[in-house]
Amino acid sequence: MKYKAVITDYVWPNLNIEEKILNENNIEIIDANNFSKSELIKEVSDADAILFCFKEIDAEILEAAKVCKVASRYGIGVDNIDVKKCTELGIVVTNIPDYCLEEVSDHAISLILSLNRRVFDHWTLVKNGGWNDLNLDIPVLRLSESTLGIVGFGRIGKTISKRISSLGDKSIAYDPFHKIGDIVDGVEIVSFENLLMKSDFITIHVPLNKNTHHLFSKNEFNKMKNNAILVNCARGGLIDENAASEALFNGSIGGIGLDVIEDVSSNPKSALYANQNVIITPHTAFFSKSSGEELQRRTSEEVIRVINGRIPENFINPEVKENSRIL
Repeated sequence: MKYKAVITDYVWPNLNIEEKILNENNIEIIDANNFSKSELIKEVSDADAILFCFKEIDAEILEAAKVCKVASRYGIGVDNIDVKKCTELGIVVTNIPDYCLEEVSDHAISLILSLNRRVFDHWTLVKNGGWNDLNLDIPVLRLSESTLGIVGFGRIGKTISKRISSLGDKSIAYDPFHKIGDIVDGVEIVSFENLLMKSDFITIHVPLNKNTHHLFSKNEFNKMKNNAILVNCARGGLIDENAASEALFNGSIGGIGLDVIEDVSSNPKSALYANQNVIITPHTAFFSKSSGEELQRRTSEEVIRVINGRIPENFINPEVKENSRIL
């Protein structure tokens, strides 16, 4: 039997890995990377699988996918697919939660180091002819005397604490799934408020939902140290960027590093563009050649598992087994 898989979007150069793996398993690929929503809705009508990256997979698209058995996410978060609707329709949802732990950890640490050392601001000064205009009245911190606060102590948070410890930095963490006062992987779990007050650097690694939207806003910035650096490589909506910009202007915090922003349009804007000691990268924390190839391979393999009636390695909605179209 021949199957059909629609790949809604991707940012890597080609689909050679997917083509090899899926075609060898009798699954035809449709590259829908440049399709409009109406074109995508038409294409998924007879698709057995949907592979998606950043595209919003809403109820309208899912309801059009009458025979779809699996929606496999290229990545970790699944906030851009209606999981509840998938479960209702019998569609298995999968993701790859651990493919880029090193890359995201290294990216977050590189933002912390660059912002603390004012690398970008100093480079801007030099290229604008200000070699002799350097102002050393800035709070650059010695790492061995600093504390890193990790918000969300899952796979990535734990990887960061291990890697940055080699530089002498002490870590503390806040995570609602861990008890305050516990020591997890050598890191003390503290309250969110204590983390805000004690941390010189803060890195965020939590999902975006109604409870975490604007987790960092004016109230939180007011509790942070006035030289604190905040880094977000998770989801844009976790930080109120207008409040963050104001906090930087009035000296409530010291720097912001983002790999994600709230505006996800084709020409994104942020109030933080106007601030100094800000670094924003275009959602590339996940990337390396190795992580990209691993992501393509493992996302494809999840599709094969489900289409062959097997349980996926990473099962987002196991309750779907009650009415799954295939399991």
